[in-house]
Amino acid sequence: MMSEVVVMTVTQQYALDVYRAAQRGEAAPPAPLLNEAAAVRDLRDYRRFRAVLAERPAGGRIRAALARRLSGHRGRRGHAAGC
Repeated sequence: MMSEVVVMTVTQQYALDVYRAAQRGEAAPPAPLLNEAAAVRDLRDYRRFRAVLAERPAGGRIRAALARRLSGHRGRRGHAAGC
């Protein structure tokens, strides 16, 4: 006999964990994806810091947009970028 695999979403798993914690009188677990945005920001900041230490040029969307604007790069329709 094969066992059936049950697939749950993150929200369903969290609801189950909260229910189990309440039944056991324990504190509820932290909400999912609560700290991920902060972790991503921290990683981005760390990578930028490492780039500065390695004397590499800054990167990213803002720098690329500024470079396009300053170089007079034309957009897809022949208009100047940002117009």
